[in-house]
Amino acid sequence: MLKEDLHAIKKIGQKDLNLASVIAFGEQLSKETEGSLSAVEALISTGVCGIIHSVFGGQPLLIVGVAEPTIIMYHIMYQFCASKPGLGAHLFLPWAAWVCVWTAFFLIVLAIFNACTVLSRFTRICEELFGMLITVLFVQQAVKGVLFEFLRAEDEDPNSEDSKFQWRYINGLLAVIFAFGLLLTANKSRTARQWQYGTGWQRALVADYGVPLMVVFWTALSFTKPRKVPSNIPRRLFCPLPWQAESLYHWTVVKDMGKVPLGYILVAIIPALMVAALYFFDHSVASKMAQQKEYNLQKPSAYHYDIFLLGVMTLVCGLLGLPPSNGVLPQSPMHTKSLAVLNRQ
Repeated sequence: MLKEDLHAIKKIGQKDLNLASVIAFGEQLSKETEGSLSAVEALISTGVCGIIHSVFGGQPLLIVGVAEPTIIMYHIMYQFCASKPGLGAHLFLPWAAWVCVWTAFFLIVLAIFNACTVLSRFTRICEELFGMLITVLFVQQAVKGVLFEFLRAEDEDPNSEDSKFQWRYINGLLAVIFAFGLLLTANKSRTARQWQYGTGWQRALVADYGVPLMVVFWTALSFTKPRKVPSNIPRRLFCPLPWQAESLYHWTVVKDMGKVPLGYILVAIIPALMVAALYFFDHSVASKMAQQKEYNLQKPSAYHYDIFLLGVMTLVCGLLGLPPSNGVLPQSPMHTKSLAVLNRQ
């Protein structure tokens, strides 16, 4: 196998790893917003922003996607809308669109005034600490997701067969088995280069592509169950297609932005400031970690331009009723490292 083919496989593997995390965050987003947004919208946002950034971005190696900080902010925003009689849950997406409009404005202003120069004050330990924060959020939500499988979902019928204690316990037990099985086998596949089985390119293929391959394997294994087990055991992610009634509303959110009262449009500045500050640091730190000195990249950095482009992408996602995407950790430095050829001395 040619070296170029191996690089292509590495890049595909990192993209699929980002895809798996976006699906997981999309499921969490659906729970936090009571179905207003789902994994479908998270995937569309990641795809649209990924194409825009790969074509027009100053740092095309940067991986963008819907990350945990976005989920947290959208959960707070949804709770605010649901508690206000002037808004309500039905105006959550139009109000979130106004938040994205203000966020895009602040990001563009930051780019115009070269605010990314503050990154020169960041040391490597600051970047690693920020990455550790994201990792802690990943682990926290993973544990919460597994524990949730032992509980009855809010939209489930309490009198249904799969809501009984024994089936909920089995569902949670299967979640633990699948979670730890995927974790152990995925970590084992990453050490395939030291295996004594297969040829060199086969071991490299397993090492670079093993994580998404294990996701497919354990997902297929979840369908091998006795016939007497209820169909909802184990639970599966519900994803309405973009052209179905549950998702069609997102494409016309811009028409309902005029229904948001003027006072709440101005109030949207407050969460927009927090989201803009969060995206500014998250996107910039991810970009900086993706072009560390040991990778010896030839293309110069483009922090200010990428923040400007991030503002444009945030505006597009808000008008389409999608959660915005930004540079993510740890996928971005992992992507660059997977494509790099490093020599130890």
